[in-house]
Amino acid sequence: MRKKKHVKSLKSMDHNGRRSSGEASARKKRPSRTWYGVIAVILIIVIWLFIRSCPGPRDGDRPDARPVDAGGGEGRVLVTNDLNLDFSKHKVTFIEIGADRCIPCQQMQPIMREIAAEHPKTVRVVFYDVWKDPAAARFYGVQLIPTQVFIDSSGREIFRHVGLYPKEQILAMLRQKGILP
Repeated sequence: MRKKKHVKSLKSMDHNGRRSSGEASARKKRPSRTWYGVIAVILIIVIWLFIRSCPGPRDGDRPDARPVDAGGGEGRVLVTNDLNLDFSKHKVTFIEIGADRCIPCQQMQPIMREIAAEHPKTVRVVFYDVWKDPAAARFYGVQLIPTQVFIDSSGREIFRHVGLYPKEQILAMLRQKGILP
């Protein structure tokens, strides 16, 4: 009989070993202040990581992040924000829409220089930095960078690619379209 009383008395205790009344057990338990601190620290870390991942003026004008030659002569890449291009002088205009601090865009820059240098009479290469001036992205309907747009001499878009585009694949596409021999 005594054991039954003991069991009964255990049932009336809360999880901390204190006797609980019906009123006290009906109250909701609040999280401890340490949990608020842990959540605050996690939130601060997430915000810090997000801010570090966003490009911005804190990166500065690093010379290695500069876009390709802005001279734009024969065999060079034209870096511009002018949307009024004359497409009639070349068989195709290769337009790269990206940003000078975007990693895949930086990887495209030597490819653009090589194509411009190897095919100066046939292919015109143009680079728009949409982080400095987003007008080109709106004009060409670009949502992701880098995006490559190829326009023929009549001003008609013949091909579009999103992402890093290897030189061999660009040349194969230009051969397939009959632009390069």
